Amino acid sequence: MRYKLSAPATLHTTIQLPASKSISNRALILHALAQGCITPANLSDCDDTRVMIKALDGNPEHIDILAAGTAMRFLTAYLSVTPGTRVITGTERMQQRPIRILVDALRELGAQIEYVGKEGYPPLRITGTELAGEEITLAGNVSSQYISALLMIGPILKNGLQLNLTGEIISRPYINLTLQLMKEFGAEAAWSSESSITVHSGTYKDIPFTVESDWSAASYWYQMVALNCDNATNEKETVKTEVELSGLFSRSYQGDSRGAEIFTKLGVRTAHTDRGVILTKMGSPVARIKEDLVDIPDLAQTFVVTCCLMNIPFRFTGLQSLKIKETDRIQALITELHKLGYVVKSEEDSILIWNGERCEPEANPVIATYEDHRMAMAFAPAAMRIPTLRIAEPQVVSKSYPGYWEDLQQAGFGIEIEE
Repeated sequence: MRYKLSAPATLHTTIQLPASKSISNRALILHALAQGCITPANLSDCDDTRVMIKALDGNPEHIDILAAGTAMRFLTAYLSVTPGTRVITGTERMQQRPIRILVDALRELGAQIEYVGKEGYPPLRITGTELAGEEITLAGNVSSQYISALLMIGPILKNGLQLNLTGEIISRPYINLTLQLMKEFGAEAAWSSESSITVHSGTYKDIPFTVESDWSAASYWYQMVALNCDNATNEKETVKTEVELSGLFSRSYQGDSRGAEIFTKLGVRTAHTDRGVILTKMGSPVARIKEDLVDIPDLAQTFVVTCCLMNIPFRFTGLQSLKIKETDRIQALITELHKLGYVVKSEEDSILIWNGERCEPEANPVIATYEDHRMAMAFAPAAMRIPTLRIAEPQVVSKSYPGYWEDLQQAGFGIEIEE
């Protein structure tokens, strides 16, 4: 199945964004470790959170987390300190995503984990046991989800946890998000130096907690505002682009909130209200952009697609984690943007560059989504510049933003289903 998209002449809408998946899944693990009775409120209604809830409900012996990478990492650590023996697995793609670094670290703490299939990859057989805790050293450029998984079980360990990170530390905001949430649930955990984190042994508290809206999901609406043209008119005046996004706050725990700052360079103004934010167009965008996205890799697809369609050459660095996401996002971006007429290049498996080079675009491009929700959501706004655009396997958005297509229709997009 695929969707053929048509864009509205202008954009003037209010959108209730989904709750943050990143916060939801962390809060669920912390709630479970606290053995709490007060379920976190406003949980994300997405695949990743649904499989997490199912896995934590009744402690089943066989856990299938489908394509949810966050759930695989967090649950691997959680199950290591939870009594019982369980097998955790996922989709074929999930079974190709490496997990050895996390397993080795947990084994170093005393965890009982076996590989059911290929060494270094899921499925895993985990027997929960009491772990003493000790000092662990990891490379700082590993997935922040490995680090967060270890940190969250830190207070449960008999001697706490001292985590030392070497080299460049990528995705630091995601680590800080985890630490902040741990503190809210009663843990003592903090950076003890630029590269070390100390987690004291203790217990988590059962607290009421409400999840805020998702800044990653907001990025696609920023993208639409940036790509939209204020050219629609009614009888009296031009209809100005304006999108209100509910549930976002200026003081957010989410690192992806930095996307708003970068979008100012692409001509989008953010005004904070007591309900969320209002996005409008402003001035002229920059002629060229250079950004290190190491702290916000999930926004890479959004910015790469936006800049190409706005004809803004770019150099985005810090993208080393993109190759081990739901798909190899670096190659996927290069391949799909070529269909739209843009020759994007990569360097060192961590940099994406576009210097304005073009190629012949396909007449009726169909964007492949590679079982990756962010490929679908980052390319859909391209319909504002490419009226023949189609998105293959559009249902992948259910991983993080199940109501994405309905929200687009509410905003005036047309969606035609093609089998």
